[in-house]
Amino acid sequence: MDRRTFLIGLPLALSACSAEEVWAPDDVVSRAIHREPGPKHLTLYTVKNVQSDNGAHTGLLINASQRVMFDPAGSFRQTQMPERNDVLFGVTPRLEEFYASFHARVTYYVTAQKVQVAPEVAERALNLALQAGPVPQAMCARSTSRILRQLPGFESIRQTWSPNSIEEDMARIPGVETREYRENDAADKSVAAAQIDATLRAEQ
Repeated sequence: MDRRTFLIGLPLALSACSAEEVWAPDDVVSRAIHREPGPKHLTLYTVKNVQSDNGAHTGLLINASQRVMFDPAGSFRQTQMPERNDVLFGVTPRLEEFYASFHARVTYYVTAQKVQVAPEVAERALNLALQAGPVPQAMCARSTSRILRQLPGFESIRQTWSPNSIEEDMARIPGVETREYRENDAADKSVAAAQIDATLRAEQ
């Protein structure tokens, strides 16, 4: 490859590694913030292929001074949770269920691994998530594992590109509680997205 060809191709290569910036206004985020009393916790979400069990996506619910979902390079679009660079704000328990339901369908199922943490650990996770995005496609596991391994008690989490590897490491954390979500929705997740969006809009 000559230098001219390299320079022409360079912007394309750089654009493939970039991610779209999304920044909801301050007033929108402030109105959406949801706080929940009780113990603080982190919940790792892993979307897995029904036939192969291969991990396809990773997300992290952070219940700190507010409840957010770190959804790196995610595709969950709705009207209730404003976004700032892959962090969704205002994540009530019901909206968290919608997040799992959106990803669970006939071809994929979802695991949720919940671990109670000290308030300062949850807050550190929140701050790291706010600084992490936007995340390029295919880097959801890498960005999530980078956050987790910086937290006290989670040093055993490997830096990885694999959602399955994070799930395996999370399973070894003391006190982890695991749930599974399986649904028979159409393989096209845009169908679930439309249904969820219609439900949320009707409730506004």
